[in-house]
Amino acid sequence: MTTRLEVKSAIRQLPESEVRNLAKWLQDYLDKMWDQQIEADLASGKLDRSISKAELLGKL
Repeated sequence: MTTRLEVKSAIRQLPESEVRNLAKWLQDYLDKMWDQQIEADLASGKLDRSISKAELLGKL
C-alpha cells in the first residue's frame, strides 16, 4: 500500500492540469461517499428524528 507521504510526493511531481484533474476526481469520490452515507443513514433510521424536527419547524 502506498503511504500518504508517497502520494503527496507523487502529486507534487504532476503538472498542474493533472493535479486539478485529480482534485476534481477526489471531490467527486468524496461526494459519492457522502451520498452513500446519507442513504445508509436514511435506510437505518438514523435521520428519522432530525427529519421529524425539520418537518415540525417547517410547519411553524
